[in-house]
Amino acid sequence: MTLLALLFDVDGTLADTERDGHRPAFNQAFQDAGLDWVWDVALYGKLLAVTGGKERMKHYIDHFRPDYRKPDNFDDLVADLHKAKTRHYTALAAQGGIPMRPGVKRVLNEARAAGLRLGIATTTTPENVTVLLEHSLGSGTQDWFEVIAAGDIVPSKKPAPDIYQYALEKMGLNPADCLAFEDSENGLRSSLGAGLKTLVTVNDYTLDHDFTGASVVLSDLGEPSASNRRIAGVDLNQPFVDVAYLRALHQS
Repeated sequence: MTLLALLFDVDGTLADTERDGHRPAFNQAFQDAGLDWVWDVALYGKLLAVTGGKERMKHYIDHFRPDYRKPDNFDDLVADLHKAKTRHYTALAAQGGIPMRPGVKRVLNEARAAGLRLGIATTTTPENVTVLLEHSLGSGTQDWFEVIAAGDIVPSKKPAPDIYQYALEKMGLNPADCLAFEDSENGLRSSLGAGLKTLVTVNDYTLDHDFTGASVVLSDLGEPSASNRRIAGVDLNQPFVDVAYLRALHQS
């Protein structure tokens, strides 16, 4: 088996977008619409068990707001709120307010230099991906990725494997030729369901998730000057991730 490509989740994996990006954007959309819905940090952590912003709002009403009476056009309201939330998120990202996680930019640059192919598989909307890459990774960086599989492009979101299967099909790759990068249990279930070996980097919201089946679980990708921490999985005895590490992990 030869490692040919890397497939990346976005939210929580490339950048810590959830707590300081999506959550305040949701809250601003709610406020603009005159709703008394407020998602604090702790509540949002619970809501992240559901993938997809529209699905998350519906889950919130069903499980946390029994007092709320749904209007007849509730689905339209949710869709409109999601569009407004995306506008607020992209404005925040366009200000450069959501930095990449440790090691991400370096690993992407090293992977490109080594001839590895890159793809994205995420449940967030394509607009969110584009603005994050352009303003937090750099101008033109969306072109680094052969495919950006995002949002509602497949009917079933993570933990279903559909989004990874879509990316693999578009890139003409077998799962055995790739590594996936994830940060959550739902994401891992999705990548494993598509037959992908997976590297997990946890964040504050996913520390207690079940990562059974991951090839390795790390605090982050690390830097030569700032070691990461291995939490579980294969020990390759290296304190940061680079292309040699990824190739060894793929073979393990």
